[in-house]
Amino acid sequence: MSLPRMRTFMEVYRQRSISAAARSLNLTQPAVSQHIAGLEVAVGRPLFERSPTGVIPTSAAEELALDIGDKLDAVEAALAAARARSMDITGVLQIVGHADFMAEILSERLLPLLQSGIKVRMHTGNGNMVASMLLEGHCDLGVSAHPVTDSRLKSERIYTSRVLPVASPQVVARLTSAPDFATAIREEPLLAYNLELSLVEPWLQKNRISVEGIVPAVVGQDLRAQRKLLTQGFGWSVMPEFLCQEHISNGQLMEIPSPIGTREIQYFLIWLPSALRKVRVAHARQTLLTMLRESENPPL
Repeated sequence: MSLPRMRTFMEVYRQRSISAAARSLNLTQPAVSQHIAGLEVAVGRPLFERSPTGVIPTSAAEELALDIGDKLDAVEAALAAARARSMDITGVLQIVGHADFMAEILSERLLPLLQSGIKVRMHTGNGNMVASMLLEGHCDLGVSAHPVTDSRLKSERIYTSRVLPVASPQVVARLTSAPDFATAIREEPLLAYNLELSLVEPWLQKNRISVEGIVPAVVGQDLRAQRKLLTQGFGWSVMPEFLCQEHISNGQLMEIPSPIGTREIQYFLIWLPSALRKVRVAHARQTLLTMLRESENPPL
């Protein structure tokens, strides 16, 4: 089985479409169909069934994808990395992710890429936006706290942070001196990432505090803006430790004591496998994976 045929198979499998795979691979639809037909001869079984909206993998295709998918991605990434060592990798890299993570954690890890001549364009968005921008080809790499659920995308965990409930010292004093902590914190203004309380609700549930009826006073997907309000003595929030640790150290904020405990949040680097055929993207992906893992686990 040739590498081009396996690459074509995986693209059709992930896209569930001959035409979409052809566009991604810069091939004609007949060429993609020929690759699949040749692979079916080699396997001895049909790989796809036609449907009104594209193609449906057969059990043989599912088995083949399971066997070769990750291995093929690794081979292509290695080939791209090898090419990067001997080719000009300059150009534009498009990255999309959570605004506060990119500003506080990712930006300084971009320095090796910038020094190598790569120009970086940073876009902000939530988990759904990250997936859409990657799938539609508008961005090369994404960063999200939401694990990948679309089989067309790949991801690796790059960073883990504790998630802390925080407020100004005066608000924390008011909460901890209240006769009923759960009632007091529900009555205090809440600053949240979104209306779904995606960061706040898990902490409330873990600490057995009812979320019912809580409506945020402020909603915004850049938690640095909320951090400013908190330091001015307004309300409370739940945010990753990297966003508040400096302000806790200098006394502007305090961690609100959790009756039971805190939790963690994980961030993922996300990409479309076909994007790794671009030397620049493959090089950037590997560089960021290395830099971010080292930042999370610095040498002793």
